[in-house]
Amino acid sequence: MTQRYDAIIIGGGHNGLVCAFYLARAGLKVRVLERRHVVGGAAVTEEFHPGFRNSTASYTVSLLRPKVIADMRLHDRGYRIIERTISNFFPFPDTYLTLGGGTQRTQAQFARFSQRDADAYPAYDAALERVAQVLRDLALEIPPNAGGGLFELVSAARQAWPLAKLDIAAQRDLLDVFTKSARDFLDGWYEDDHVKTAFAFDAVVGNYAGVSTPGSAYVLLHHVFGEVNGKYGAWGHSVGGMGAITQAMAAACLAEGVEISVEAPVARVLVDGGRAAGVVLESGEEIVAPIVAANVGPAMLYRQMVAGHELPEDFRRRIAGFKIGSGTFRMNVALSELPDFTVLPGRDRAEHHTAGIIIAPGMDYMDRAYDDARVHGWSRQPIVEMKIPSTVDDSLAPPGQHVASLFCQQFAPELPDGRSWDDVREQVADRIIDTVTAHAPNFKASVIARQIHSPLDLERKFGLIGGDIFHGRMSLDQLWSARPVLGHGDYRAPIRGLYMCGSGAHPGGGVTGAPGHNAAHAILADRRLSARWRRRA
Repeated sequence: MTQRYDAIIIGGGHNGLVCAFYLARAGLKVRVLERRHVVGGAAVTEEFHPGFRNSTASYTVSLLRPKVIADMRLHDRGYRIIERTISNFFPFPDTYLTLGGGTQRTQAQFARFSQRDADAYPAYDAALERVAQVLRDLALEIPPNAGGGLFELVSAARQAWPLAKLDIAAQRDLLDVFTKSARDFLDGWYEDDHVKTAFAFDAVVGNYAGVSTPGSAYVLLHHVFGEVNGKYGAWGHSVGGMGAITQAMAAACLAEGVEISVEAPVARVLVDGGRAAGVVLESGEEIVAPIVAANVGPAMLYRQMVAGHELPEDFRRRIAGFKIGSGTFRMNVALSELPDFTVLPGRDRAEHHTAGIIIAPGMDYMDRAYDDARVHGWSRQPIVEMKIPSTVDDSLAPPGQHVASLFCQQFAPELPDGRSWDDVREQVADRIIDTVTAHAPNFKASVIARQIHSPLDLERKFGLIGGDIFHGRMSLDQLWSARPVLGHGDYRAPIRGLYMCGSGAHPGGGVTGAPGHNAAHAILADRRLSARWRRRA
């Protein structure tokens, strides 16, 4: 018998769960369909070697919106974030730099390289914070649609008002962030390469680009608009891993009556008379609902799940050109001991072991990593961020041992010459291990086991087309009202009743919960409008 619901959510990642929660809280009968055996999407905690558990894809917290945390009562369901004492540790060939721990401490670090840069830091931090606040203000807003009439003009004016209130210096900073490369932007503030490197790294996280690529400054900003425990720009570790967050979200959904199905992969969206009518599972089962919200990327939704003839021709052409590929290669390793860095020796737990450990010694190094990937398919000297969550959460590894997340950049979504990532994934993993070992000589010998997620693995396991952790590039032409396509930046597809609630919609990637929150509010607004029209009829 065909099952009927008010709304179906494709994908049980964090945004799908957030969307389901708000719809169910408003009284809708909601079902979440997740292709894997566990909900959470890329925000999951898994045992990858006996006794060793880790966040196997998404691995750190900052961007999750406080309103979502409060509305879903996540703190009551076990949500707990441990803040980093210092944010990042950067080993260079003959020195190191730490970032965070307060303004004075950061200035003291910068003064080792440039007093001028140390003096510039407070003004830089304040300027970036003013611009970041604009993103916070817009994150839970539904972007206005181009060509949407008077209502959309009013919405655009309302959302633009915080920008208009900025003083001229802040408006200039905003323009710089949205148009410049990270290198050009940072060159305007700092003189020393070590200092600039400490900030430039954020510009290439999940971004298949170099620090000299125009527009890369925005990605730098995207990674600093979050907060942890009320502290702006902070990052932290979720106790129990990222899966603890999504399990808490699932519990919130169940409490509101949401039905969650795992191992229920969706094959296609049913469309009847130009509007969504439900979905067909890979098993052939049909599930009917007048509302379908897709927590998959635009590339998967519109290129695979919706028949091409159901989409307007221009929309179909532009979706074919939607840019994907975050250049990410993701590994988890089980360690017998902590890394002993040449420039900051010691195998006993120290402050720098609890930070983000960034192997990216220099702006030119980061640009070469991208140039390498464009030619060879992967960087011979990759950018590596290592996080060792077991230094603050001993539930993840056996006593005296550790787990580490290796988030690695620049790796092409598809390799040149028709090669498959399956052919080279082990070789590339070796190169990544060697890159860390060049700075911590004991690292390679300490690796007990490793879990590899190439771009192709990320696609197959998590449904991230091209291995894109953001569901689509965070470039100026794919942001706000133009994410994924101008005219459909308001979460509404060109098919009535079909909505986008994942990171391929505003405000983009990261564990924010914002697309799920906003899509649910767009759906509920449409239902209210439809109900008013029916009453008038």
